[in-house]
Amino acid sequence: MPKINLREGIKQEPRFAGTQGVFLLDGAMGTELIARGVEAGVCNDYLNIESPDVILEIHRSYLSAGSDAVLTNTFGANKYALARHGLADKVVEINTAGAQIARRAAGGEKYVLGDIGPSGDFLEPLGNLKPAELKDAFTQQAKALLDGGVDGFIIETMTALDEVEITIEALKSISDLPVFVSWAFDQTGDSFKTMMGVDVESAISKAVSLGVDAVGFNCGTLVLDEYIKLAEKFVSSVSASARDVLIYAEPNAGKPELIDGKVVYKVTPEDFAVAAEKIHSAGVNIIGGCCGTGPKHIAAVSKKLRAGNR
Repeated sequence: MPKINLREGIKQEPRFAGTQGVFLLDGAMGTELIARGVEAGVCNDYLNIESPDVILEIHRSYLSAGSDAVLTNTFGANKYALARHGLADKVVEINTAGAQIARRAAGGEKYVLGDIGPSGDFLEPLGNLKPAELKDAFTQQAKALLDGGVDGFIIETMTALDEVEITIEALKSISDLPVFVSWAFDQTGDSFKTMMGVDVESAISKAVSLGVDAVGFNCGTLVLDEYIKLAEKFVSSVSASARDVLIYAEPNAGKPELIDGKVVYKVTPEDFAVAAEKIHSAGVNIIGGCCGTGPKHIAAVSKKLRAGNR
């Protein structure tokens, strides 16, 4: 593991670019798997077991592009999501392997974030999930990631306050490693809200009250200009709250288009880097990419934001 722990690393990273540097996360995993011929609909997380060399190659490609941290290939590796593939009994195996593969790629210089996505269901009374059972599920996943050697955790693509609260509590019940949490927003009129109606201020307030190290956004249905506005909203909201928390952004490569039956993201690495520069200028120092982004997008961001500083 790196000599400087992740909590200190994300605070010290500005040394790379004067007083306002950037800590680079990686880009999409699913996009890269599809590019390598993996069929849509398979359990990407199980590839940690079936095709570890493919996952290792993707992690290394992001690190070569300039990423300071890679996210484990475990976004859908909680028992509820895995059950849809008949793999609910493979939680520990899949998550431990995912963390070990990422650790192998990152070595002792770069960081590994244990990636945790939503359950895909709703808590009672909207759905069938019971709070205690959901907490147990996320605790099981987090323990396996911890055993595999992660430096921290990243909770992504969240939409509901109650699920975020339970997930954070699960992580903090077993570890004091850093926790990042991000939400998926859509634009509704002049504001941004998640699918469950959570606005930016409420998302930040809930996460910060539970002691996370960084809050942010990923995925969603926005175009690049809207991601920039969302970043500005995050910065102003965190500033107004006077809380000591970092902000991170993982935009998609714009809105997807369906062309000849395939989902296509048309935003070029260069255009993505221009947007990332504006997000960075707004006050966001931790940046990565979500759907549609790849190593070329991360390399373009690194080049634009770090030119002459390394």
